[in-house]
Amino acid sequence: MMVTDTHTHLYSEAYDEDRHEMIQRALDADIKHFFVPAIDSSYTERMLQLEKDYPDHVFLMAGLHPTHVKENYKEELAHVEQMLDTHKFYAVGEIGIDLYWDKNHLHWQQEAFRYQIRLAKKYGIPIVIHCREAFDEVFAILEEEKGEDLFGIFHCFTGNREQAERAVSYNMKLGIGGVVTFKNGKIDRFLNEMDISNIVLETDAPYLAPVPYRGKRNESAYIINVLRKLSNIYGLSEEEVAEITTKNANEVFGV
Repeated sequence: MMVTDTHTHLYSEAYDEDRHEMIQRALDADIKHFFVPAIDSSYTERMLQLEKDYPDHVFLMAGLHPTHVKENYKEELAHVEQMLDTHKFYAVGEIGIDLYWDKNHLHWQQEAFRYQIRLAKKYGIPIVIHCREAFDEVFAILEEEKGEDLFGIFHCFTGNREQAERAVSYNMKLGIGGVVTFKNGKIDRFLNEMDISNIVLETDAPYLAPVPYRGKRNESAYIINVLRKLSNIYGLSEEEVAEITTKNANEVFGV
């Protein structure tokens, strides 16, 4: 069985004491591919080092996270473009809009989101969307940019069925992580009505650890708990869910 974690922040400071041991635990649990989203330029060197250390397992994204869209966002976007010009990346992400932490700079976030979508189109790679309290704002831009050259993953999907169907209509897979194991997560109520061809697995480690680790540091090995929950939801074996979701991820990222 091979499992793919489509969204894990392996470079996070949360792993500075045991990064290699944490990654080895995941490898031992059959998680063989890790797709690593960017936040801003301050993490670039850490990400490149991870790729050097695990060339068969780590696949990088380039991008500016919406909560890091600050006064210098144009310089950060220039860095993203320079990285895409000089290095192979598998997606532009994570990008999008976050109105949970900051409602004052929506215009900056919208501009950065549009710009990075167009970079992804230019390089023929997917986008990985971060959306928090901003479904309407994200969908408005996806509607503007929709087309065969727009595709990717709606990371950490926590919306309702209607929002799930709309995300899929824009060529987005749904990134399902620890929230699906939460009693109040709600997405488990309708997920079996979404074709599993639209689903990929993720952890968002070190955040959003699944039950029974909720509230603790997440790590990629815990994706097995997400896999087990989806196996129950879809009435498929864990091996089947692993195979299908890994195939879905490979199609998106071109691996």
